[in-house]
Amino acid sequence: MRGKRRYDLIIEGGILLSMVEDQEPIRDARVLISGDTIKEVGNRHTGRRPEAKETINAEGTIIVPGLINSHAHSPMTIFRGLADDLPLKRWLFDHIFPAETKYMQPDTVYWASLLACAEMIASGTTTVVDGYFLANEVVKAVHTAGMRALVAQGVIDFPAPGVPDPTKNIDVALGFIERWKGFSDLITPGLFCHSPLTCSEETLRNSWKISQRFGVPLQIHLSETKEEVMEIAQRTGSRPAFYLDDLGILQSGLIAAHAIHLNREEIGLVAERGVKVAHCPESSMKLATGIAAVDIMLKKGITVGLGTDGCASNNNLDLLAEMDAAAKLGKYANLDPTALDAHTVLVMATRGGAELMGIEDAVGTIEVGKKADIVIVDAGAPHMIPLYHPFSQIVYSATGGDVRDVIVNGTILYRDRQFTALDVDAVKGQVRRIARMIRPD
Repeated sequence: MRGKRRYDLIIEGGILLSMVEDQEPIRDARVLISGDTIKEVGNRHTGRRPEAKETINAEGTIIVPGLINSHAHSPMTIFRGLADDLPLKRWLFDHIFPAETKYMQPDTVYWASLLACAEMIASGTTTVVDGYFLANEVVKAVHTAGMRALVAQGVIDFPAPGVPDPTKNIDVALGFIERWKGFSDLITPGLFCHSPLTCSEETLRNSWKISQRFGVPLQIHLSETKEEVMEIAQRTGSRPAFYLDDLGILQSGLIAAHAIHLNREEIGLVAERGVKVAHCPESSMKLATGIAAVDIMLKKGITVGLGTDGCASNNNLDLLAEMDAAAKLGKYANLDPTALDAHTVLVMATRGGAELMGIEDAVGTIEVGKKADIVIVDAGAPHMIPLYHPFSQIVYSATGGDVRDVIVNGTILYRDRQFTALDVDAVKGQVRRIARMIRPD
């Protein structure tokens, strides 16, 4: 018989999708949490109901692990809708790079990142893999919001926000990791090399050495466009994955975003080397860069996470909407309605993201001993009824607006669609102030 142990938080009712491999949904679930850790998971009608400081009634909901955004550029919320419907190269070089140079100051990065955190929390994302410049401010924003994150300082061989002299890019990157390593159990500092086109061999190798020295992943954009593949082949004589392999950085500590134009040989090499891939379908569709062969990658055993990319090319950070897009794009690409089924896509957004970050022992599933990163999705809206298959409902019907409660590390950040600590109105006001400087009209 269970004793009178007092828990910090109980979640009761609803359908629990634990995402533990081969575990069926648990109906009328109960999750017991002490501090930051899940202590028990099961049916609420089993045994006596324990005491708790706080209880969340989850009847009429679907409970899932906190979603993990495997590729984002949080400060780019400030450029949401600024330059739409353009080819990637023109969008990037004629609009985004110049806007970054002119407007991305520490204050802008902080408030734009905090807005991104609010958007992600409110749509069920508890963890983000982020990469941008002036990353000190991103860390501060993520810490204020209470999210879990891998925050990476951007590295590029061009003048960039906070690094006007590109010869100092490695010094700035090293200083960033040294400053924030060990700062928080929730935040890991890392590096993000923009791409093999915009970073020299020396920059790529040095970034890899620093990442290995501190035991953190290195992020990079890889084979996002056909033009990138052709240019790297012309410069180096090799396709991008083989080029990175020649440099010694195509290894298990590398997170490759997009990976759209890898051929089958490259996919095989990526699988062999243990490289992780962040799939960003909505950004790829909007920029018309192509469709990543995610089904082949998964069959080869590659860990694939799901990302939104930045708001300048998406234009939102709603990972529930991203799952819907990923599943449907995968089916369309293969002309196969069974490709990328709902369960597989939800794995990508949870367990897959955790494995991509190397934190699968802590998060990605709802099970005893894991950290309490949990999202409760309201299943009562018209578009969520009737509910036959909860995995399908989450992937094909739910959107960020259906998220009701969000818990990170045992702390409730979002309760009944309200932030518990973050002053989101103040954040929105600051971002509107900055936006008026960018576009006065």
